[in-house]
Amino acid sequence: MPPQEPARRLSSRAVKIGVVSVLSIAVTSACGTKSTTAWCVDRLAPPTGATKGGYKVVPDSYCDRREIENGVVGYGRYFWYYGGKRDRTGYVHGGSYSAPRSHRIKSGSGHSLIRGGFGGHGRSGG
Repeated sequence: MPPQEPARRLSSRAVKIGVVSVLSIAVTSACGTKSTTAWCVDRLAPPTGATKGGYKVVPDSYCDRREIENGVVGYGRYFWYYGGKRDRTGYVHGGSYSAPRSHRIKSGSGHSLIRGGFGGHGRSGG
């Protein structure tokens, strides 16, 4: 019977890298996966038919991103409305005037406005 080779052992560096990778994925999954849509809406657009109580979604350029970064509610004609669902007529319903603190915020057009997650908010770069 031939002699058996000793079992291969992983170096401590390989084990550390593996553990760090698994922890990174776990923290990222637990903390940064939820996002909320911020819709730029027109406060004065008239509700019509089934859209009563909703707000008309307008292009993001009408709203001020600094309101999101500073956590304030705009009181002008155009403001950010968080969450809710947009219907086929272009109105959004069921959201909130207040931004959630623990979520990433993206605009209705898909642009990242604030990256939330572990430790708080980060500011948008553009």
